[in-house]
Amino acid sequence: MRLSGGVVGRGAKLDDRFHETSIVKDRHRSREFVEFLKLLNAAYPAGTAIKLILDNHSAHISRETQAWLATQPSGRFAFTFTPKHGSWLNLIEGFFSKFARSVLRHIRVATKQELKERIMLGIKDVNRHPVVHTWSYKLAEAA
Repeated sequence: MRLSGGVVGRGAKLDDRFHETSIVKDRHRSREFVEFLKLLNAAYPAGTAIKLILDNHSAHISRETQAWLATQPSGRFAFTFTPKHGSWLNLIEGFFSKFARSVLRHIRVATKQELKERIMLGIKDVNRHPVVHTWSYKLAEAA
């Protein structure tokens, strides 16, 4: 999300109930990504595998991220990385594209904090009325 004077980064996940969990920060570095992982860790019962589809951002594979993951039980987090230029494979990218077009389009905000608040309010609204997404892409159709 661009705002005059800066960029707002976001991290998000959709779960099997199609609820979205987000974190909105001024930056997207390893420490923000680890903070997001901690949020997910707290949201799910111990013993539940948390599977994430990620792009190839350096924060996802950094030493800081790897060090934090090493403190977690084996199998708690599983990462699958999309190929470069394959963001369309990541359902959350489609969610944010639609979200930006429907919720954030034509809004005016004075500060990054106001933008963050608007994003989080929009996500709370989405979570009040979750919609199940059925993946319809067929591998055979790609050839």
